[in-house]
Amino acid sequence: MYPGTYAQSAPDKPAIIMADTGDTVTYRELDTRSLRFARHLYDQGVRSGEHVAILTDNQPRALEIYWAAMRSGLYITFVNSQLSADEVAYIVNDCGAQTLVVAQRYAAIAPAVVAQTPGVQRRVALAGPDGTGGIDGFEDYEAIIAAASSQPLPAQPCGVDMLYSSGTTGFPKGIKVPLPDRAVDEAGDAVTALFGPAIGLDAESVYLSPAPVYHAAPLRFMAMAHRTGATVVMMRKFDAEDALRQIERHRATHSQWVPTMFVRMLKLDASVRASYDVSSLRSAVHAAAPCPVDVKRAMIDWWGPILLEYYSATEMNGVTMIDSDQWLERPGSVGQSRLGVVRVCDDDGRELATGEIGTVYFERDTAPFEYHNDPGRTSDTRHPEHPNWTTNGDIGYLDGDGFLFLTDRKSFTIISGGVNIYPQEIENALALHPSVFDVAVIGVPDAEMGESVVAVVHPVEGAEPDLAATLDGFLRERIAHYKLPRRYEFDTDLPRTPTGKLVKGRLRDRYRS
Repeated sequence: MYPGTYAQSAPDKPAIIMADTGDTVTYRELDTRSLRFARHLYDQGVRSGEHVAILTDNQPRALEIYWAAMRSGLYITFVNSQLSADEVAYIVNDCGAQTLVVAQRYAAIAPAVVAQTPGVQRRVALAGPDGTGGIDGFEDYEAIIAAASSQPLPAQPCGVDMLYSSGTTGFPKGIKVPLPDRAVDEAGDAVTALFGPAIGLDAESVYLSPAPVYHAAPLRFMAMAHRTGATVVMMRKFDAEDALRQIERHRATHSQWVPTMFVRMLKLDASVRASYDVSSLRSAVHAAAPCPVDVKRAMIDWWGPILLEYYSATEMNGVTMIDSDQWLERPGSVGQSRLGVVRVCDDDGRELATGEIGTVYFERDTAPFEYHNDPGRTSDTRHPEHPNWTTNGDIGYLDGDGFLFLTDRKSFTIISGGVNIYPQEIENALALHPSVFDVAVIGVPDAEMGESVVAVVHPVEGAEPDLAATLDGFLRERIAHYKLPRRYEFDTDLPRTPTGKLVKGRLRDRYRS
């Protein structure tokens, strides 16, 4: 299904509501506007298999362009809006985009991007929130929509997103899969088939999206909502109290979060949290980063057993899921496999026994993805003996019932005195300390131990002056003493992606010297 299906059956139903302004796009408007842009591209000679790149903030036009690409058999890349002009240009060139769409908010970097992307043939500008403001050298999107034909396309082969990894451990990698062999209005979308029934999403649902549209999960879940005829409420950016306000205002039934959002909401004053009615929520999905046990337990106590956690990646090489009741029986688990068979292996590729920690692979009938223009990195994700076993670089173990527990990313592991220390465990222990606003744990070179543990803490405003000693005492009651940080650094600039992932490479570079 796709928006055109619901434009016929429920044309005036809201498809998109902007949380801050209430601006609404109906299913009829979403279908018509996406068709008109698709028709414009077709009349310009764009055909199935070509590529569109878009640099945008959270706004309805983003989803109109997404659906134009989906109904045209195109690849579409949403570019991380936090990147520099050079990084944006790298992605536009790497994905081979012939069409580039840029929101007016990013007009300042547009000339530098244009200068570095000579292969782009068409450039389109989206107006600002007030409907004004173009970009020199770019066609105006609204003018295109006004002038384009609304005649049906000769065919509507289904397109697909080609997204780039967050780049927390290196340059972003383009994740490319084959175009679907079906029309846009035919069933077969993997995300919808897997997650729709799991969270009970249907045409009566209201899905609140607080995260950036360029990230895989928000984009794909909003698309899933449209494939099922639900209403998407899109926040321009996450704010803890405003998120609660939007749940109450729109009677949201479904939502997706990352753990840092939970932490921010839990750190609101109890009276503020209690002032908002969140009882309409039927499913609160979370993923993208490890969730500390105490944080998740507090969220279940507050919202009830409606949390559904999944473990996956933009690559979609495998998926595990766990509901609240299962998690309460196995705190810390990310669930049992729902896509692919989980294999845990040592560094030589030997499969490990239950409870042993190693690299997490998913076994599929075939390897489900490749990194665009990067066979070396693609090869690094494959098991040495089984090319259809692929890994995202995480490490963990399986219990006797096949529930997966993650310990950290392999690249983040600290080896101190020959012993593996997993930063995630320390970060989880510190996350809910009342004086900690944010925390990251890294390893730095140590002449004696090889590496030593450093906790980089963003303290809350007004934290006590001797916070390092307080946190050290706090940790001594919760983790083995050999894992304790050798030192604490206090920093109000911990680099995270908007989806909550720590950019540890940047942080380690800062403190290793």
